[in-house]
Amino acid sequence: MTMAMWQRRAAAALTALAAISMAAAAYAAAQTAANPGANSTANAATKPAGAPIRLALIEGMSGPFANAGAAVERNLRFGVEQVNAQGGVKLADGAHPFELVVLDSKGSAEDALTQLRAAADRHIGYVMQGNSSAVAAALIGAIDKQNSREPGNRALFLNYSADDPALTNANCSFWHFRFDAHAGMRMDALADVIQRDKAVKKVYLLNQDYSFGHDVSSLARSTLAAKRPDIVVVGDEFHPIGRVKDFAPYIAKIRASGADAVITGNWGNDLTLLVKAAREQGLDTKFYTFYGNSLGAPAALGDAGVGHVIAVADWHPNAGGAASDAWYAAFRTRFSAAQDDYPVLRMPLMIETLAAAMKRAGSADPTAVARALEGLRFDNGFHASWMRADDHQLIQPLYVMEMDKAGTPGVRFDNEGSG
Repeated sequence: MTMAMWQRRAAAALTALAAISMAAAAYAAAQTAANPGANSTANAATKPAGAPIRLALIEGMSGPFANAGAAVERNLRFGVEQVNAQGGVKLADGAHPFELVVLDSKGSAEDALTQLRAAADRHIGYVMQGNSSAVAAALIGAIDKQNSREPGNRALFLNYSADDPALTNANCSFWHFRFDAHAGMRMDALADVIQRDKAVKKVYLLNQDYSFGHDVSSLARSTLAAKRPDIVVVGDEFHPIGRVKDFAPYIAKIRASGADAVITGNWGNDLTLLVKAAREQGLDTKFYTFYGNSLGAPAALGDAGVGHVIAVADWHPNAGGAASDAWYAAFRTRFSAAQDDYPVLRMPLMIETLAAAMKRAGSADPTAVARALEGLRFDNGFHASWMRADDHQLIQPLYVMEMDKAGTPGVRFDNEGSG
């Protein structure tokens, strides 16, 4: 499949975008689905009877970022359960349920490629991954080759978190769709806030030493130069990903630099341990983060994060509105433990958008679904988005949020039981 063919299809798709909407009441149905005993008769009546459509999650389910992998699985499983509770995927031959197949990459590209081969051997047509742009790039390259060599066993790659801009720019692939904002989009949103924060005069950049971390660093420099040329970058440092156990030395460097703010794209344990070290050393510096609202970070920061930690995300529970509140309530009913209070809207949204594309295509064939995804508009009742056809980048709202105490104006919900 040539790039020219893709571009011609994309141009055509842009002239006939599909608009698909879902009533907010669907999320109330998800609450029933989360408690099967509440209405078992209704559940049985709506259970899709067709053969399952399998979705392979290739992610680090063990190793230093296992907790992040588990959070991804919860969010994707929630999306699968919602689609299935609503009757499954409606195709020409009837309704089919989604089935989530979890494959452990251990966080490495080599193991991810092994698991991709296992998924291909089972003829699974949909592969999902996100917790590493380097792993995503390896998977996309392998899927490109697989789809060229085995036209009867093609697969789509659905990316929920790998934010390297190159994945939808210089290295774009027809078979890849990204459902997260890329690093440039996130940095633009953060820089809009930094631009108005006149207290910030000096910035320290601290990031993981791989493609995404380097993207965050370079984007921070260029975006600040355009929006706040008066800001001085007093540190630009990279650390090994997933291997630093004590960030105290880094916190000491930040303190010595006199930085008013830190910009970091860190995620997983690398972010949690960083903010823990900042709290323990009493560092009174603002953290502008890509994932400061993410797994473990709010609980690790506690009161020290109030007024100091800023994060950017596609959604958060305090965004408000009846449909948003109902969706969040359904998620918390399904996953009620405090440590599981990390809903990532774009992940279940990805599953629901995929189901809408299959319905539009009338097929679960990856090639037909890819064409149906191009230009697709999806609105779940509180978060409208559309899949840009020419680069397969999802366009959606972004929120910049600041950590504060539950109960203060606008903060109805806390995070991970942190208060």
